[in-house]
Amino acid sequence: MTTISDPHVPTVSAEPIEPQLLGRDASRSRLAVVVGVGLTLFAVLNATAAIYLYRGISDLRTVEGRLEELGAFEQRIVARLDMVNNGFQSRFEKLDSQLQGNFNEINGNIARLQQNPSSARDADVSGAPEPVVTTSTVAEASPDTEVAAGPAIADTPRPPKRRVAAAPPGPNPAYQRTETPDGKVYYRKIN
Repeated sequence: MTTISDPHVPTVSAEPIEPQLLGRDASRSRLAVVVGVGLTLFAVLNATAAIYLYRGISDLRTVEGRLEELGAFEQRIVARLDMVNNGFQSRFEKLDSQLQGNFNEINGNIARLQQNPSSARDADVSGAPEPVVTTSTVAEASPDTEVAAGPAIADTPRPPKRRVAAAPPGPNPAYQRTETPDGKVYYRKIN
């Protein structure tokens, strides 16, 4: 191989350009200090995480206890609402039976009045003075004409006026009626 050398260019030496900063013993001690500081920092972080984890678990147990109390509270509220609902339900049933009894009584009275119209008129007339009804026929009015005297119009009894009972009000559309197989009726409000 051929080497071209120029006498004016300085020669390159094989020595390191940077001098060695530390000695071998000093670098080992510094490495031990860095590792020790790292392990200490890691231990502090672990201890901090353990403390926060313990606090979180403690808070979670407290919340679970409150949720159990809330469940018991909910059961008490549901029991009271059922009691109130049953009270209202029994009142509705009592009112319903009273209304049915009243309607049956009215229907019975109407049926009796239809079967015995004369007794009803007698009951109405007994309390009031009897009106005097004068009847005249065409034959009595003019004796010269020969017209057969028929029954007077006022003599025929008038049929009693029927009062049409107002139909009971329809069901309220805001409530839904539910009947159970054992005969109980429940009303539930529709939103």
